[in-house]
Amino acid sequence: MVCRDCCCGTPKVTGVDHAAQTARLRAGVPVRISACLDVCDQANVVVVQPSAAGRAAGARPVWLGLVNDAEATEDIVGWVRAGGPGVAPLPDILELYAFDPPGRGVGKRPPARLDRP
Repeated sequence: MVCRDCCCGTPKVTGVDHAAQTARLRAGVPVRISACLDVCDQANVVVVQPSAAGRAAGARPVWLGLVNDAEATEDIVGWVRAGGPGVAPLPDILELYAFDPPGRGVGKRPPARLDRP
C-alpha cells in the first residue's frame, strides 16, 4: 500500500519523482494507493502487507517511512518479490525505514483507498 494523499506523493516531499516511484512499484509488485495514513512526518510511506503464506506464519504489515529514493524503492520491490513479511527476512537496509505507526491498534479503521495513480 502506497500513501499518496496530503503529504506523501506531493511536492511537500521535495526531490522525489513520485510518479516514477509509484510506477516502479507497480511494475514490480501489486500496489494499492491509499488515502492519508496519518503519519505525514514519515512521508513517503509504503506499507508492505504479508502474503497468505506470510500471514499463515504470523506476519504483520511492515510500515516503511521516508521512502524517498530510488534505491529504497528497489529494495522494497526485491523484498516483496522474495516473499515479503513472514516469508523473507526484512533486508538490513530496510530496517532503517521501518517504523511502528502510532494508534494502529485493535478496532482502528483501515485507511480509505483512493482510485487515483
